[in-house]
Amino acid sequence: SDGSIRLHQMTSEYPLMQWNDSTKGQPVIALQWALTRPAVFFALDASSNIYIWDLLENDLLPVAKQTIPSEKVVTMTLLGEPEKANGLLGIVLAKESGQIDIQYVKKKWALP
Repeated sequence: SDGSIRLHQMTSEYPLMQWNDSTKGQPVIALQWALTRPAVFFALDASSNIYIWDLLENDLLPVAKQTIPSEKVVTMTLLGEPEKANGLLGIVLAKESGQIDIQYVKKKWALP
């Protein structure tokens, strides 16, 4: 609820990494690892901002931020085929009106 993100290992109650105020205080409402690239995850905050984290490129800050200005996004999920090396990775956004939007991610964040 405070915008912090914690990375845990299943065998420990203490986080391996913690990013405080990663969304400038906005609650994180969805977070998911990329299906095709293990070091990348996506976070959606309550202000409809999507943050892309690539831990191999930068483990302190997100590598990109995209604001969805048209309408409030209430949740997101990712789609892709991890068993294929084509690097296709999409973000499915559910908007407050019930509209679904699918956007594809740049190859640099999707390729295995």
